[in-house]
Amino acid sequence: MLLLGLTGSIATGKSSVSNILREPPYSLPIIDADVLARKVVEPGTPGYTAIVRHFAPLIPDLLLPESECGGPNGPSGNGRPLNRPALGRHVFGDAEDSVRERKVLNGIVHPAVRKEIWKSMAKAYFSGAWAVVLDIPLLFESGWEPFCGTIMVVAVTDPVVQMRRLRERDPHLTEDDARKRVLSQTDVREKAARAEAKGKGRGVVVWNDGDKDELKREVERVMTVVRNNSPRWWGWLLLLCPPFGATVALWNYFRGWTLKRRWSEEKKREKAKL
Repeated sequence: MLLLGLTGSIATGKSSVSNILREPPYSLPIIDADVLARKVVEPGTPGYTAIVRHFAPLIPDLLLPESECGGPNGPSGNGRPLNRPALGRHVFGDAEDSVRERKVLNGIVHPAVRKEIWKSMAKAYFSGAWAVVLDIPLLFESGWEPFCGTIMVVAVTDPVVQMRRLRERDPHLTEDDARKRVLSQTDVREKAARAEAKGKGRGVVVWNDGDKDELKREVERVMTVVRNNSPRWWGWLLLLCPPFGATVALWNYFRGWTLKRRWSEEKKREKAKL
């Protein structure tokens, strides 16, 4: 089974590509890290308890008002849901405090999400899927890169496009809020270059500067490359011969880890020249 890592940056259209891959003619199972990230911090979960314990003294409006969630214990009876915009304003940005608090939040959410991802991957494998899409915004940053047989980056050529789309999607954000959120992530053009450095079929880029019809055509172009590199018969071979599948998985991980290390070393050398 091909693990197709799907990533991008905020407001580049990654969710749109995920929805396209979910539907025919692709019909691929999607493991959405954002959906899982919400699941693991729902009221009553260990993640929710840890976030409230750390951030409640720092963010007065961390939880939604009682008037918006049906009382002091929320709709589930386990507590009021998190006020995500308030939490986002606290952790997004390039200020030292924001960076530090974002690391705390990631340290709570990421381990719980990883556990859910592994469970979903096992389910897709035993269902006989030839590929599964691992939809993770911070795929490179969170360490999933070596596990993916192919990485697909959804990118735009101009960060101004990201900021405009972000404000259209989330009207409550100010221009400064949008700028901070875009700049808090790795530049998507660098992610695109990193994917392409993995080689044909192992790293692909979907450029999303146009409308929805153009995006569908771009996805079709990219998926043709992916399919040629990992045909359906190959997926069945790996499924029907587990020892061979395990060997291939280990080789892909080693190759992915090597490419990741090489990229990091090249970036260090570039910075040293500045």
